[in-house]
Amino acid sequence: MSIQDFEENLSNNLYKLWNRLASGSYFPPPVKEVEIPKGKGKTRKLGIPTIADRVAQQVIKDLIEPSLDKEFHEHSYGYRPLKNAHQALSEVRRNTRKYDWVLDLDIEKFFDNVEHGKLLLALDRHISENWVKRYIQRWLEAPKVTKEGEVIQRTGKGTPQGGVISPLLANLYLHYTFDKWMVINFPLLCFVRYADDIIIHCRSEIKGKEVLAKVRDRFKECGLRAHPDKTKLVYCKDYRRKKKGKPVKFEFLGFSFRPESKRGKDNGEMFLGYDCTVKKANYTKMVAVFRDMRIHRYNGSLSDIAKLLNPKIRGWMQYYEKFRKRTLNNVFHRLHNRLVKWILYKYKRFKGSVKRGFRYLRQVYKHYPYLFYHWSIGYPLV
Repeated sequence: MSIQDFEENLSNNLYKLWNRLASGSYFPPPVKEVEIPKGKGKTRKLGIPTIADRVAQQVIKDLIEPSLDKEFHEHSYGYRPLKNAHQALSEVRRNTRKYDWVLDLDIEKFFDNVEHGKLLLALDRHISENWVKRYIQRWLEAPKVTKEGEVIQRTGKGTPQGGVISPLLANLYLHYTFDKWMVINFPLLCFVRYADDIIIHCRSEIKGKEVLAKVRDRFKECGLRAHPDKTKLVYCKDYRRKKKGKPVKFEFLGFSFRPESKRGKDNGEMFLGYDCTVKKANYTKMVAVFRDMRIHRYNGSLSDIAKLLNPKIRGWMQYYEKFRKRTLNNVFHRLHNRLVKWILYKYKRFKGSVKRGFRYLRQVYKHYPYLFYHWSIGYPLV
């Protein structure tokens, strides 16, 4: 059932859902397993609930989230009220200037390995309503339906990545598995967690190796595993840090942290700093949008192209511009080149002259400065 179908008979659908939830007779239907591209030819499996089940999960989430959120660590930023990815990235940036080493932790198939028994024990500490815990247990145990139509039962672990309540349950699980454990065992170390993406800052390589060994043991106790290839210890190399032969780059929330040349604010001299830039794979995806749309062969008007692209451009700018405006300049330069190709294809009078095409695009920019979203907020046409 689509959202539109659900809304056509909204009152009756909500009444039926409320009646079943209130009487304790609600049993969630199986979730639909879908695959989305993950990069490098890999896919990520999501479990998509029905529309009614999403509403039911939202009801329970709204009820328990305020009390649970007060328990979470201040440096846990993922899927929490008044917390976001930009805050997590800012914290990591600050810490890389203070600490020489970063432990980049990747949990292998986290959502598939959450143990139901341990999660329900954590819920018992904070939730007294038995009916709430009963419904959460039913969601955890709900089977999934593959794209081939096969129904697969859960075997005591796993929570659907795609469910409304899953991020909250994941935060609770990692709160006890990692956050509180770190505070008790390594109270002097800084860490940043966004859902299952974890960064730990250390002063030395020896300390980083010690922490990694103990974290692996801790994960094993809780049914989890640090990814053997993606988990790594990284040296935050800059002009002050001179060691060689160590990994110096890590990725976090779509950004790549690495050494790069920077210009001093006081004297203007260049120096080697350590900062974040847009991850190369994400830059490639942005540029690929223009190629896949075949803008230079688009049959509509320039206004039509702007309507198609502006939602994407707005999203890119809201996320990436805060830390790396220069990368977006390169993305928009690629876009402008595509637009010039469209002009040459659309208007034969330019006779293939790129120079005249750019001149025409500048006239459009001058007379319609709000046509594209990035133009409207002052990005130049170069």
